[in-house]
Amino acid sequence: MTHFDYDLLVIGAGSGGVRAARMASGLGVRVAIVEHRHLGGTCVNVGCVPKKLFVYASQFDEEFRAAAGFGWSVSPPRFDWSRLMAQKNKEIARLQGLYQKMLADSGVTILESTARLQDAHTVQAGERSLRAERILIATGGRPSVPDIPGKEWAVTSNDMFALEKLPERLLIVGGGYIAAEFAGIMQGLGVAVTIGYRGDKLLRGFDEDVREFAAREMSKKGILLLPNTRIDKIEKNDEQLTAHTDRNFEIAADLVLYATGRRPNTDGLGLEAAGVDLNDQGAIKVDADYRTNIPSIYALGDVTDRFNLTPVAIAEAMAFVNGLYGPRPTPVDYDHIPTTVFSRPNIGTVGLTEKEAKERYSDVVVYKTMFTPLKHTLSGLADKTLMKMVVRKSTDRVLGVHMVGPDAGEIIQGMAVAIRAGATKAVFDSTIGIHPTAAEEFVTMRTPSPD
Repeated sequence: MTHFDYDLLVIGAGSGGVRAARMASGLGVRVAIVEHRHLGGTCVNVGCVPKKLFVYASQFDEEFRAAAGFGWSVSPPRFDWSRLMAQKNKEIARLQGLYQKMLADSGVTILESTARLQDAHTVQAGERSLRAERILIATGGRPSVPDIPGKEWAVTSNDMFALEKLPERLLIVGGGYIAAEFAGIMQGLGVAVTIGYRGDKLLRGFDEDVREFAAREMSKKGILLLPNTRIDKIEKNDEQLTAHTDRNFEIAADLVLYATGRRPNTDGLGLEAAGVDLNDQGAIKVDADYRTNIPSIYALGDVTDRFNLTPVAIAEAMAFVNGLYGPRPTPVDYDHIPTTVFSRPNIGTVGLTEKEAKERYSDVVVYKTMFTPLKHTLSGLADKTLMKMVVRKSTDRVLGVHMVGPDAGEIIQGMAVAIRAGATKAVFDSTIGIHPTAAEEFVTMRTPSPD
């Protein structure tokens, strides 16, 4: 009989790995988890959580400016970056401790070391060689910087959470959600922000109206957008950085942040020794049950580079455990994944974009509204809100809901439940709104937008 030290050995203690380890252990599975850095992975340490804390910090600038319109007299505010960093670090340490306790209380063995596959059932964890019936790889991803001259002067999103001081001028390279989020954060904290990106619009993959509206609102806040711009080289002179572009002009900055994509964390795992197949981007290839080409080895989350969102990794972990050890399978619904961009303004979206819907169906109708939020009738700020609904006419089913404006992420979560349940436009129309709120606009849009 083959001896195994563990039934399941998880490599990576991020959101997906921790959820899988805890759930499996709770079902009586002998589980160990290996992590060589901090518990909680990207989301807790250099992702969702600290980023959202920074977003909160950045919003006070506009709140102070809006206060006068509501009768408040506010002394000139002063921001202390070191104070925010200390508070952030305190919260992250608390969460790391919470993850440690949750795993320990669940009966999971925690191994603080690197991990390297030796074969289909063996993992070298530090000085120990461990045998497991099944191995789950959940090592996530990391930011990447293209190989250009001067790349050593650039930073990534990971570095932004450890800055000793704020720059006066920040150049962000990239047009995705991480670029948009850090642009809003830094601009709100008083930094002069420029975004340079190769495409003609920000936020590729989002609805076209969302992309255009968000860009206009970001520009109104003072963020300089440079579309169709490629950075060819970065030079450093004294304390100043100079980015050379393909458009024959230079951009001076104190800090250059690259937000041009992420790579799966597969280097150094010994995947070649175990014979695990990777795709062209270095991500682990898996089937619908998260199994690799090696029957005993599985992978989920960002290391598979499919839907790189924390809640998706958690859902995949639950599906993985229930599929192998649970009473019944719980497959992940990849068709109705809600997401938000914590930019300023906030973006929330779920379901199909207008373009996607029209490529799939011939009878798509769109409802759209743009308005000034009630708050800004007194605040003096020029912010607008966009809401959009995509509907299939023949079935009346709502295919997609999109929003740009305050609390978009909070509002879209409820919309995601409705779409997941198959709600029709008639259901939305018959739902009583909560007045006066922005959210009620989603149940009062009656007139289709012209093509």
